[in-house]
Amino acid sequence: MGLLPPIRDRLPRLVLPAALTSLPGWRQRQRALRVWAAAGLLMVLRPHLPLRLLPGWLVGALLVWALVELLLWLWWPRRSA
Repeated sequence: MGLLPPIRDRLPRLVLPAALTSLPGWRQRQRALRVWAAAGLLMVLRPHLPLRLLPGWLVGALLVWALVELLLWLWWPRRSA
């Protein structure tokens, strides 16, 4: 038993908007956001040594994948009954 409560009890809970948790198509929106976050993180961290060793075609392929995911989400949204 410590003097301080666990850190997860001290941090505020993140509450996602309904568009990302319960409305129709929320899984597809979350997936698109994850892909864009991965692509953005790769672009930001690209100048650092471990990621500098990645070939350019791999970085380009990740960005193309992110673009395809976004286009699929925009033009062919999944409908749930």
